[in-house]
Amino acid sequence: MTTAALLRRLALACALSFAAAGHATDAPLSTRPLPADWYPESIAAAPDGTFYVGSWRQGAVARIRPGADRPEVLVTPGANGLSNGQGVLVDTRRGLLWICSGTLGYTTVPTNPSALKSYDLATGAARASYELPDKGYCNDLAQDAQGRLYITDSLQPRVFRWRDGDTALELWKQDASFIAGAEGFKLNGIAIDGDSIYVSTVTAAPYLLRIDMRADGSAGAVTRIDMPRMLKNADAIRSAGHGRLVIFESNAFGHDGPYGGQISLAALSGNHADSLVTLVAGLNDPSSGVIANGRVYFIESKYSLLFAHKGDDAGIPRNVPFDIQSVPLSP
Repeated sequence: MTTAALLRRLALACALSFAAAGHATDAPLSTRPLPADWYPESIAAAPDGTFYVGSWRQGAVARIRPGADRPEVLVTPGANGLSNGQGVLVDTRRGLLWICSGTLGYTTVPTNPSALKSYDLATGAARASYELPDKGYCNDLAQDAQGRLYITDSLQPRVFRWRDGDTALELWKQDASFIAGAEGFKLNGIAIDGDSIYVSTVTAAPYLLRIDMRADGSAGAVTRIDMPRMLKNADAIRSAGHGRLVIFESNAFGHDGPYGGQISLAALSGNHADSLVTLVAGLNDPSSGVIANGRVYFIESKYSLLFAHKGDDAGIPRNVPFDIQSVPLSP
């Protein structure tokens, strides 16, 4: 390890220790290992504390049971046509694990059209696949209190919905405000808080977007929710309840170097955030996380190691370690 890399790691360790020290009554900070070369994009948790982590490179899903020291591969690489493993969701009412499958390559499995896929939550067996029309890109998903799923599209300005009995994804909302930035991408993360659905854009922006949900379940107006500063590529977003959102700023386009990612807590008031508090900084592509037991569990995707070797799979570093980390959720 170079001196610069060592200093970055020490800085991160100090930042995590400082965050933990401010919450002495919380459980101690710990890490949970993931399979090598996993390049995780999203993480979800079941009510029993089991973690499910999708792999962007392996096209697979790992499961870590409570108390287990090591992960197990639940969804094997490429199963049911899974390519880039994107957003993951645990659906306990149906006994399903949902995951978005992307098309950007850099994988050890074949690239297939982007789709929302489901697997048996207990066994990992394939259950269904719903392709996004018009070459869309399934990025992330959220579930409302009625069990309906909402899916963001990164290549078209759309949000889809899926309900029991649907044989295809339903276009729920399409809006020009979903088009942002010069990179050509549209929507990224999604979170639900009551009758409001929040989405983030793939491009760096000083705002999130709120989609109102009408009483009949249809989509209402889209409103810009201004932030106190520019978000460094808001990736996943998670509701912390009562108008609070945890924002995973992945720094996807590397404007602040490989360790420019951070995780922030926004307190919303009307059409803006009253505050935006950094929970942890100095991260390497923190694309997703989950809130459980008063803590934020998160992963670092380390995508720069892949993107530096486009078209050169042999040049991609091998045996890169990945893990699940956590910090307390600030009050």
